[in-house]
Amino acid sequence: MTSKVLRVLAVVVVITVLLVAERATPGTDLGTVVTDFTAGLSANQEYQQPNPGELAATAAGFSAALDHRKAAEFTDLGFTVRDGVDSATGRAYTIAVSERAWGMYVIDRSAALSVAVEVPHPVSDLHTELVGVDLFRHEPGAVLLVAGAHRRAADVAHEPASVFHTVATVLARRGLAQVQLHGFDDRNLPATDVVLSSGAALAGDLARQTADRLTAGGFAVCHAWTERCDGLEGRTNVQGELAAAAGTEFLHVEMSRTVRDSPGRRADLVRALIHA
Repeated sequence: MTSKVLRVLAVVVVITVLLVAERATPGTDLGTVVTDFTAGLSANQEYQQPNPGELAATAAGFSAALDHRKAAEFTDLGFTVRDGVDSATGRAYTIAVSERAWGMYVIDRSAALSVAVEVPHPVSDLHTELVGVDLFRHEPGAVLLVAGAHRRAADVAHEPASVFHTVATVLARRGLAQVQLHGFDDRNLPATDVVLSSGAALAGDLARQTADRLTAGGFAVCHAWTERCDGLEGRTNVQGELAAAAGTEFLHVEMSRTVRDSPGRRADLVRALIHA
């Protein structure tokens, strides 16, 4: 082989390597993506209620995104849909982010769909979005739902005509359990770390096993199915009502401010949840 041919081959190899590197998807810290998104939420932000046609388009677009098909209806609603890789886990995901305060939705692509992790009150229920990211990272195949509006602008846990609830409905109809994360002030229940309930449904094995795991992990738990928990039982939660009607699991997890403020206790809580 002549030296000229060798030089040509070497150039081809270098160009090929550069093109592959350029097209590769760089790892991104999903935690940073979520906290950057929630940093823009405020009690005074604008929120536009979606109309029935937009909710129908949401269901169609999100279903397409779940199946890794082109989500034209989603993008028509002002969602940006892209694939990425979480640098903390090395796992691929698809993320859809609304430009209209309708939320952020992340689908883990490393396994079959497994569980919906829901954060309906980011920022308002401080650090629940961090717990949501941690739980999502520990559950291959999870779908993370983060509301796009502050609770005072739109309380999606009690609003059935919302994009958040529509996405939750699509997931419940596919049989996914929902774990929804909330927070309460220490003064409401000073002797309690976590309030646990099944929302509108009777408590089943999931709730009871989770309570046992949390208690074993040193958490003081208020069991909403046997105790009064200062109105934090989540019985009017619309995602919980959806799960009860669909016959799917729903776990309503209220965390004290002390638990949410502690990275160590947040990690302990996530471990208890995934083991249950």
